[in-house]
Formats: sequence, C-alpha cells, structure tokens
Amino acid sequence: MPFCHAACPLGNVVPDWSRLVATSDWRNAAEALHATNNFPEFTGRLCPAPCEPACVLAIDHEAVTIAQIERTIIEMAWENGWVEPHRPTRRTAKRVAVVGSGPAGLAAAQQLTRAGHDVTVFERSDRLGGLLRYGIPDFKLDKSLIERRLCQMAGEGTRFETGVEVGRDISALSLRTEFDACVLACGAPAPRDVGVPGRDLEGIVWAMDYLEAANRVQAGRLSGAPVDAAGKRVVIIGGGDTAADCLGTANRQKATEVVMIDHNPQPPRHRNPMTNPWPQVPRIHKWTPAHEEGVVEGWALSVEEFVGDEQGQVRGMRLHKIDLRHEGDRRIFEPVPGGEVEIECELVLIAAGFAGAERRAWLDDLGVDLGSQPHTVLVDEGYATTAEGVFACGDMARGASLVVWAIAEGRACAAAVDAALEGHTLLPAPISPSDRPL
Repeated sequence: MPFCHAACPLGNVVPDWSRLVATSDWRNAAEALHATNNFPEFTGRLCPAPCEPACVLAIDHEAVTIAQIERTIIEMAWENGWVEPHRPTRRTAKRVAVVGSGPAGLAAAQQLTRAGHDVTVFERSDRLGGLLRYGIPDFKLDKSLIERRLCQMAGEGTRFETGVEVGRDISALSLRTEFDACVLACGAPAPRDVGVPGRDLEGIVWAMDYLEAANRVQAGRLSGAPVDAAGKRVVIIGGGDTAADCLGTANRQKATEVVMIDHNPQPPRHRNPMTNPWPQVPRIHKWTPAHEEGVVEGWALSVEEFVGDEQGQVRGMRLHKIDLRHEGDRRIFEPVPGGEVEIECELVLIAAGFAGAERRAWLDDLGVDLGSQPHTVLVDEGYATTAEGVFACGDMARGASLVVWAIAEGRACAAAVDAALEGHTLLPAPISPSDRPL
C-alpha cells in the first residue's frame, strides 16, 4: 500500500482505515474514521478532498479515492447501527454556550459534551445546521444526514435551541453570566459585493439569499421561492462551490440558460508540475456534477455595468475581457483593448466569495475585538477572544474556508475550552488558528 502524505486539517489517518477496508474490517475502519472526524458524512460529500491530490499516486497517476472510501465507511457504520451516542462518564457541572450550529459549532459542542460539560447550542435560524441546512442544496447534501447526527448529539446530552438570536432573544450579558464559557461559531456569511453601476437593479441577488430560499422551499418551509430562475437567462458571478450550487439550483428551476462569469483566466485541465507541484492543491479547471448538467463559462471577464429596463429590472450586463500579469506576488488585471462584451439576462446571482463574519453589536457588548482581516474575530493560539471566557472558531475566526477546516477548528477549540475550564484536557487538538492549508 502506498505511503500517505498528510494533507488533512483533521489529521485523518487515511492509511489506517484504508488498510482496514482492504481487509473488510468495516467496524474498526469506522472507529478509526471517527477518531479524528466527528462528521465524516459531511466531509465525504462536501470537502474538496485536499488529501487526494496530496496522495503519492497523484504525482503521476490517479490518486486513491479517499473521499469515496470515507463515504462508504460511514454509511456502512450507520446502516449497521455502529454510530451510537457516546455519553460522558462524568459531569463537570460547567456550562458552555455555543453560538451557531454549523460544522464548527456542532463539532465543538459534541466534543465538549463528551468531556462532561453541560452544552447548549443557540441557532438563530428555525432549524439546525447552519449553512449545511439552508446554504447547501439537497442534491449535494441530503438533510436527513444532518438529522441523524443531531439525534446522536441529543442522545449524548447536547441541548439545542433554535430561533434564538444573540442580542435579540438572549443578551450578550446572559452569555457571560449564565455560562462558564462561550464558543462563537457563527460562520462568515457576509458576502463580497460587486460595486459597479446598476448594482441596485431588481433581479441582482446575493447567492446565499437565493440558495437559502430555494432550500427552504425544498424543505417545505416556504410555499414558493421569492427568486426563481424558471424561464430566465441567469448569470452567476463567481466560480467557487457556492457558484456551483447556484448553477445546479438554477438548472433544476428550469432556467433558459446559465452563464458563469469569472475574472480569472481559465485554469488548465491538468496540474503544471513546475508552477504547481505535488503535493500542493492543484490549480486546475474545476468541473463538478452541476457543471455537467449544463453551463456556459465566461473566463477572464470583468463586470463593468449592469443594464436595466425602465422598470428598474436587470436586462443585461456589460463586461470587458481582461489579461492577468504578475509583478512578483502581485496579480494585476488589465483590460484588453477592444474587449467589450455584452450579454442579456434577467437574473444575476452574486457568488463572488465571502467577506467574513457579520458585524454585530453584541460582539461589542461581549468585548470581542475583530482581527486584522476584515470581518473576522481576533483569537489567540488557544482560540480565546479578547473577552474572558469567550472563544471563537471556524469561519468566524479564520474567514470563509472549507467544511473540513471548520470541523477541525471546532475540535481544537473544544480542547482549548476544556483545558481552560478544567486545567487540563484529554480532547485532541489537531490544529491552531495559525495553521493554514497547503
């Protein structure tokens, strides 16, 4: 069996469970998988698997299909009843509040509950899961996967309160006085805007607003989507995972055509070993199942203006072709002479990335300072914020990132909280906030 080059923030012991699967020892493979990852059913479906391009076979061959093995192990475990609540053997009488029920918050809550603390998760939405619930479409993550894991966590003793927003339904003072520690895991939902003329036209929508409404319809929480792509020419600005989710959703809503616009040049189909060597994450053209369902791609295009009709409805866009050049580490985009482009559309979805955590008044009430990056919470190497007893992890502290990093930070933050409360911890702490992916 080829040796494995580590590239997983969770520290997943891929060789161990690969060896166990090879000998059909599925139960112990599931134990090895859960030893480092609270929610392999999420990472196995949502993580872009940086472990695979870091596999030694990927130097000159197809990598081991690690994500597929991971999914198979965890589904085998669920089907055979091997995933059960792990109730703590002792209780500390310490109370911990976790604000946010995305993957970072849920991972922190599960670890702290298993350490014996009394944990309550507060979620401002009507259902648990954070972006897993309403930000990711069902065709990518069936919501029954969230429910069965929440049932396990409830069986372990974690409490959940939905429809509770800090600053409205519970005060920052209550978090400080009623709990021995507080973990902030509210994500980084603040979107990055496109500031060009015509931005205020009707029909130009944030990607996450569009996805949330569509997912609520799918979940039976809304009778109809306020923004529907049916019969419309749709333009998606951006080329990441959120843009791909919008693409799949728009096609399912029977859009006439979907165009994806990216200001970057089209990446190559294969890794360049000179400029992008193994085991770096390959900078190649990302082609997802959503793309296979139908898309028109526009690369190296800059949005110059949105064009509307007399009623203020978007009807098109003016774009300009651009060239990319490098000056040291700087990337400089320059317009191509005569590169004007116009396209028609009735719906524009902005999926240009996330600016970070939302600026909320209750953060000031808690005494939490922001970090050097815009819209992130400042934490030290132990995930502690500038407010005593308040910790932060996941996208809220590091900026928008991958689900695997959210879970890893949730686990590490839980270990830091446990150590602060008890003076020591037996919980694993795989990473610190200063760690960064390859």
